[in-house]
Amino acid sequence: MLPNCDIISQDDFFKPESEVETDERGFKLYDVLDALYMDEMVKSIHDWMKSPASSDVVTEDPQNTCDNLKNIDDVYILIVEGFLLYNYEPLNELWNRRFFLTLPYEECKRRRSTRVYQPADTPGYFDGHVWPMYLKYKNELEENGSNVVYLDGTKSLDELLSCVYSDIIQELKKLREGNQDVTEG
Repeated sequence: MLPNCDIISQDDFFKPESEVETDERGFKLYDVLDALYMDEMVKSIHDWMKSPASSDVVTEDPQNTCDNLKNIDDVYILIVEGFLLYNYEPLNELWNRRFFLTLPYEECKRRRSTRVYQPADTPGYFDGHVWPMYLKYKNELEENGSNVVYLDGTKSLDELLSCVYSDIIQELKKLREGNQDVTEG
């Protein structure tokens, strides 16, 4: 839906299982920053920022592109998705927009139980590690007062997409208007 858009996923930076710490209960601690190669992720983002046009940019047929996006051929969009993005200080200066999906406990547990992980979740892992880490990082995010848009993860994918897409379009319009001021000024 967005021209000149690329995605970097935090999941691509997980350390191998052998490098992930285990707590006293035997739980692998995947829901912590130490389970990820965050320096490599930051480097990937900076590399993309230096030369976005040379990356594997995903583009749509121009006829399918929203009319609101005309005249932004030189604007490149990077979507970075992951569960611990806003809790890693070296990334905090990079974000133009921040979105955070919230879910109530029961819905989060239900969704987690339908996913297949390698390695598989051990019994009690959700309650003993996943949910406490979600609450910890969400609380840190709220305490920092970061400019975050909280999205209700119980809404439909279409509703969530519409909200995020509209917000990105508004941000792109601001960029386009700012570029026109510079060109005309």
